[in-house]
Amino acid sequence: MTQNPLSATSMPTSADLAPDACVVLLVDDQMIIGEAVRRILAGVGASQAGIRFHFCQKGQEAVATAAKLQPTVILQDLVMPDADGLELVKAYREHVATQQTPIVVLSSKEEGTTKAEAFARGANDYIVKLPDPVELVARIRYHSQGYLSLLQRNQAFLALRESQAALAHELHKAAEYVRSLLPEPMRQPLHIDWKFVPSASLGGDCFDYFVIDEDHVAMYVLDVCGHGVGPALLGVSAMNSIRTSSHGGADVRDPSSVLSRLNAMFPMGTHGGMFFTIWYGVFQRSTRTLRYSGGGHPPAMLVRRGEGTGGGNAIQELECPGPPIGVVPDIDFETLKVDVPREAALFIYSDGAFEVFPEPGKLWGVEGINGFIASHDLSDAACLDALYAEVKSMTPGDVLADDFSAVLARLG
Repeated sequence: MTQNPLSATSMPTSADLAPDACVVLLVDDQMIIGEAVRRILAGVGASQAGIRFHFCQKGQEAVATAAKLQPTVILQDLVMPDADGLELVKAYREHVATQQTPIVVLSSKEEGTTKAEAFARGANDYIVKLPDPVELVARIRYHSQGYLSLLQRNQAFLALRESQAALAHELHKAAEYVRSLLPEPMRQPLHIDWKFVPSASLGGDCFDYFVIDEDHVAMYVLDVCGHGVGPALLGVSAMNSIRTSSHGGADVRDPSSVLSRLNAMFPMGTHGGMFFTIWYGVFQRSTRTLRYSGGGHPPAMLVRRGEGTGGGNAIQELECPGPPIGVVPDIDFETLKVDVPREAALFIYSDGAFEVFPEPGKLWGVEGINGFIASHDLSDAACLDALYAEVKSMTPGDVLADDFSAVLARLG
């Protein structure tokens, strides 16, 4: 059998056909059958039913004709002088333009084995010709409507995939923008490193550290609720507000003052219902004191290396009682203070670093991250990579559910 398929022809879409279109292609070598089917369709009101009829008398031209016409139903004879009808059914299924087109075998053969073979090759229906006109039209319209619905569904899935790809691209660009705003590792007057990995849907994590004056260094991590570009932009706005000291004249050396001004600037009622958590601290080098405040954020960890049980690190959680920023208006935030011993480190992180599940129903949590920090050498920034690897190993599908942010400051 010689085929001449239009290999460049693609799968049709619902846009190629009218919503109620029914395009019938009859492939049969007998002209009398073609005329009979044409009259059947015309006789029951083909124009009202929206049926457009086409006839192909040569089996060798059937696949190419079907690819060109893109029918919604193919009526296929089995016995033709120049082609095997069963082979044609298989050929339709191998061509991209007719892979899913309904095929109704229209044959004089009644044997069960022939019917079974036709279905095995890819036929959707089998009619012994010539059937009752009302039945033939009903079957044609049934298969045609099902095919059009399939095309519409495929088109919707394609549009969804394209939308998801565009969204993923925008999220990637937003993540790169956030990353570009993050500070370089600091080496003087403190030694500070960080690890940031955005989630697949991009959370609202941002962090920063900066020298206020020769005696004070500020550092913080904030996390906006939700995922996507909106939370990321809010996080960047809050970060820029702190970084440029544009937040209403608050004293950046006073953590409670900073949080109070942020709370006034970013009420959730005027920011799309979004709020954020934050831990903000200021280290004074001359007195070796750390003043800090927080709003709804996980506690930072003051780590004394080698002073814990069994020679591990001792951890003091620096928890703050304040609410998330933007939730409660006109509230005073509290500044707490802690003395910092020599060779101590400060570890600040977001909830993406601990809200993972090593097994179903069991949260790793702050307790888990405490155990990790207690047992690792914080003098090397590689511990942040190790922490991320640990979190990633507990993440199903290897895709982070939330941004991973961790800042490690060695306070000398």
